[in-house]
Amino acid sequence: MLDCAIIGGGPAGLSAALVLGRSRRNVVLFDDNQARNKVTHESHGFLTRDGVKPSELREIARRDLAKYPSVELRDVSIAQASRQADGTFLLTTRQNEHVRARKIILATGLKDILPDIAGLKAFYGQTLFSCPYCDGWEIRDQPLVVISEQPHAYHMAITASNWSMDLAVCTNGVDALTAEQIAKLASKGIRTYSQRIAELQGREGKLENIVFADGTALPRAAGFVGGQLAHAAPIPEMLGCAINGKGGIVVDELGKSSVEGVYAAGDNAIVSPSQIVISAAGGTRAAMGVNSALTFEDF
Repeated sequence: MLDCAIIGGGPAGLSAALVLGRSRRNVVLFDDNQARNKVTHESHGFLTRDGVKPSELREIARRDLAKYPSVELRDVSIAQASRQADGTFLLTTRQNEHVRARKIILATGLKDILPDIAGLKAFYGQTLFSCPYCDGWEIRDQPLVVISEQPHAYHMAITASNWSMDLAVCTNGVDALTAEQIAKLASKGIRTYSQRIAELQGREGKLENIVFADGTALPRAAGFVGGQLAHAAPIPEMLGCAINGKGGIVVDELGKSSVEGVYAAGDNAIVSPSQIVISAAGGTRAAMGVNSALTFEDF
C-alpha cells in the first residue's frame, strides 16, 4: 500500500514527488513521457532554468528525486483508476500491473488540439507557439501572426502585440472576432484575416507564408496558435472529479479535488495561466495537502 500515487511526470508531478519524498512518504510516480511541451526546444520563465530543454529539466528533477529512497519512478501510463470501498485507490497500468494507494495526485496535464491547417505541425514548437509569455521574447520584433478559431483570439492578439508592432490575426474561416474587436485591433495597426487558410509554408521549422484558400499569401516569420485544450488522460473522469468552468479539475487551497483522497496539480487544475513554475508550485501545494491529510489520519 503506497502513501500516494502520482500520475504524471511533468513539473507538477515531479515537484509533488520531491515534497512527499522529503516528507518520508512511500510514493510512486507514473510517467508516460508524453509532456505537452515535448515539441519545444526550450522552456522559459522558470527562475535559474530559463531556456532549459524540457527533457533536461525532467532529468535534473529525476536526479533530485533519486536521493529519496521512498520515491519510485515508473515509466508507464495508468489505464484504469478507481476508489475502493475502504477509501483507498486501485490503479492498473497499461501493462496490467496493479497498485494500491491511500491518496492520488493527478498531474496528467492537458493536451493542445490545434486547428486543422496543412503544415501547421511542422512549425509548432519551433516558430509557432501557444504561449506568448513562454516564447514571445525569442520571436520579438518580427512579423508575427495569431492563428485562432477560438473566442479568446482577441485576448491572444492583445497579449501578443506586446512583442511585435507587426501583427496579424487569422481566424481560418471562423467568425471568432466581433466587428467591434476587429475595429479596435485595426486602430492599433493589427490586421485581421477571416478567410480560410489553405496551408502554412516555410522550411526547416521556420514559418515564411500563410497561404489562404483564395491563393493570396501573407508573409509571416513566427507567431502564436490558439487551439482547444483537453485533459491529456481520462483519469479525472474515471474518478468523478468535478470540473470548473475553464475545464480544470476543481481543487481547494491544498489541491484537494471533489473526490475524497484525490488531489490535482498543474495544468489539469489550473488550465490558465500555463507555466512550468506555476505547475511546479501546484505540485508542492498538493503534496503538502496529501502529507497533511495522511499525518492527521495516522495521528
